This record gives sequence, structure tokens and C-alpha cells, in this order.
Amino acid sequence: MPGASEIGLLRLVAQRLAGEPAATPAEAVRTLGGLQAQERGSLLMSVALRTTGRSQAGVVAAFDAGELVTSWPIRGTLHTVPAEDLGWLTALTAPRLATLAARRRAELGLDTAVFERARARAVEALSGGRRLLRDELYAAWEAAGIATGGQRGYHLIVHLAETGTLCLGPARDGQQAFVLVAEWVRQPRQLDGEEALGALALAYFRGHGPASRDDFAKWTKLLAADVRTAVAVARPSLAGLDVDGVEHLMDPLTPERLATCRDEARAVHLLPGFDELVLGYTDRSAMLGRKDFQRVVPGGNGVFRPTVVHDGRIVATWQRRRPRGRGDTIETSPFTSLSASVRAEIDRVATLLP
Repeated sequence: MPGASEIGLLRLVAQRLAGEPAATPAEAVRTLGGLQAQERGSLLMSVALRTTGRSQAGVVAAFDAGELVTSWPIRGTLHTVPAEDLGWLTALTAPRLATLAARRRAELGLDTAVFERARARAVEALSGGRRLLRDELYAAWEAAGIATGGQRGYHLIVHLAETGTLCLGPARDGQQAFVLVAEWVRQPRQLDGEEALGALALAYFRGHGPASRDDFAKWTKLLAADVRTAVAVARPSLAGLDVDGVEHLMDPLTPERLATCRDEARAVHLLPGFDELVLGYTDRSAMLGRKDFQRVVPGGNGVFRPTVVHDGRIVATWQRRRPRGRGDTIETSPFTSLSASVRAEIDRVATLLP
């Protein structure tokens, strides 16, 4: 049975943070199945760190080229996914998410008639390749007599995203703009049923493994029966690993890849807040102690701080400081005492952040 540090090192390799990086931003995102995207700056850095170019500008260009999109295709949270995968992912997960949101939408006075009026107005406003920021889309609805206050606008957007009309794509003024899926996603993959479930499980375990079925279930929020089916379909293509009596699954090539880059994996890695190495698992004990988790997410407020990883474990949080006249610096909050060599490596890696 591998130690906790070994699990962390394997995950660093699976996530393309050590070893051979992805050739493009789209490949980096495809490797993981999707990356949480509610904080744009963190997302851009997370993807850039996993690519050969290590360039946030390259990630922005991938959005502008229609290679990546952002929507609500996984567990009802903003995620960035390859554009061609948006349709089948949304079809797989949206029905359950809509059921969970039904009561709140009814409280807001949102019914089928309102949603369809909003859809018609959005299609009218965006057709022909037009792009609207959130406030501009709200203004278009308000002008059509569709109120957006009190969370109504948010639920209108999410419903139209979950039902395949809208997604977030290219950037304008530092924000992603809404576009029509039918116009923006040019070559959608067609997957459904067991094939789609298996594809989602395979992407998750290849890009996150070693990970457990519970990790996958929490990451997707699929029904238990769908989780069983997804794992059963993907299982023949995966390797198993026993961790404290719990089966963890991964790409069979991950241990071999780690063997070729172990020193790199053990070195210091600086990750932005909301990075998938922390968010991608319900059981984080292999990389992060329970007490230390409170330092990464102070007060359980849902805001994940940037983290320092060393030897397969999360050992500190960090933040940028910009004292006048001295340029960018990194300030760390270690969980335990860090050696002088680790502190020096943190400073070095900070200068290389995308």
C-alpha cells in the first residue's frame, strides 16, 4: 500500500503538474475532464501550469478560438471544458441539477413560460456571432419585460446553459462573454447513455487518479446508480490501487510516468486558489491534513487559497505581495517549519509563475 506522499506524487503526474505537460490548453483541460472556473484568474493559471507554453495568454487565446468554453456542466458549478464536450456533459448532468434547483426557481417565479421567453430573447440578442457580458444580457431581458433581480438573472442563465442554449466563451474587458452554443461549438462530440457515463469516469480517473469512487461521485454529483455504471464501463481501462482498504483507480501509465519525473514531482509547486489538485477530491488526506484544510479554506467559506506543494503534500498557502518599488513577491503561510532550501525553492518557482 503506497504512503500518502506517493498518492500525492501520482496525482501531480496525472494532473500534468509534473512530467510531460499538455501541448495545448484544450489538451490540459481534456486530460482532467474539466476545471472549476468561478475565479477566472485562478483558472487561467491552473490551465497554463499544465501546458508546455505555461502562458495565460495562450489560455485566453484558446477561449477566443472556441477551443474552450465555460458553463455549468459538472455538479452545478462553473467549469471550463473542451468545447466539443460541452453538449454531452451537460445532457448527462443537467436533469438532476435542474431537479435540485426546481424549488428555488419556483420561489422566484420562474416557470417554463418565463424560461422560454428568456431563451427567445437571448437567441435574438446573440444570433449572428454577437457576444454579451452578463450585465448586457440582463439588460436585454429587462428590456423585454423579464425581471432579473433577486437571483432570477442567475437562474435564467444557468437554465439556458443547462439546456444547451448559452455558454461563456471569448473574453471582453477581462470577462468572458456569453455566446450561443449552436454557433460557438462547431464540432460537438455525440455521446449518450452508458458511453457518456464511461467517458466521464475515464477522463476523471485518468486525470485525477489515484482517486476513489466517492471522489468521483462527489466531483460529478451523479446519482449513485449512474456512478456505478460509469465506473463499471471505465474500469477495464484503469488500474486499481488499494489505499487503506479502499480501491483507488488511475491511468495504468501514471506510475511509469512518475518513475521518469520523480524528482520534479517531489519539488515545490505553487498552485493558484481553486486548483483541481485540491478541489478534485472529497478525501484530501493524502495531500492535506484535516487541520490544515482549515487554513486552505478559512472558516469553510468556500474560497480556496493558493497552495504550496512539496514532496506530494500541501505544506503552505501563499499570496502575492507588491510592496512599492520592490516588484512582485510571494508571502507564504507555512503549516509547519519549512527548511531553508524549500523556502529558497518557493522564491525561485514564484519567479516562473505564468
